[in-house]
Amino acid sequence: MNCKKAIILAAGTASRLRPLTLHTPKCLLKVGERTLLERSMDALIKAGIREFVIVTGYLHEQIENFVQQTYGNRISACFIHNKDYETTNNIYSLWLARPKADGEEVLLLDSDLLYDGQIVERVLADSHENVLTLIRHELGEEEMKVVMNEDGAITEISKTCDPASAAGESLGIERMGKAYTTALYKELDGMMNEEHLENTFYELAFLRLIAKGSTFSVLDVTDLFSCELDTVEDFENAKQRIPAHLY
Repeated sequence: MNCKKAIILAAGTASRLRPLTLHTPKCLLKVGERTLLERSMDALIKAGIREFVIVTGYLHEQIENFVQQTYGNRISACFIHNKDYETTNNIYSLWLARPKADGEEVLLLDSDLLYDGQIVERVLADSHENVLTLIRHELGEEEMKVVMNEDGAITEISKTCDPASAAGESLGIERMGKAYTTALYKELDGMMNEEHLENTFYELAFLRLIAKGSTFSVLDVTDLFSCELDTVEDFENAKQRIPAHLY
């Protein structure tokens, strides 16, 4: 699979990170000398991604200006503005990316991840068409948990499942082939236009597609650094935990 396009979701307000995010979108917060978005985009560019579709919302002008000033003509960047970012969740931002993602081979990422860029390289090198990254650690209520059967197939992906039954947490990086994105947007069409599930997580669509025969192969990347950044405490811990070679 020769994936060259990344869909980056960057609309949220990250209210739990205030005051850090009062005047700065979460993805533009810095760890070391680079912002989270810059770290991610640098890793994607190194891995061969050249086309970026960035769904913005909160303080969207800052994100657009940053990408244009930092990368210029080195990449192709398309910005889609989610004007309803305060009342919707990431599933709606993904829905808005439909014109650029439906029927396309894409890499889907949350914009606020802090991770070793080698993870992207592994995802793109994986032999499976559809890949979901997994990290194993002690789980609680907040994580997007992944449950698998004895054959390694995903049976559930949600925040509400029993942590004890889960194999790990979905990191928030997925690779999707053309057939998968076609099925995904068909599912999202009903979820958005008929059921009005705009304020849910996109993993609900993944869960529904499993029952219809469309799923992901799981790629365990626990051995490579990644870090959650949901609170100010998380952010301070991340600065201490990040390996020196990534700082």
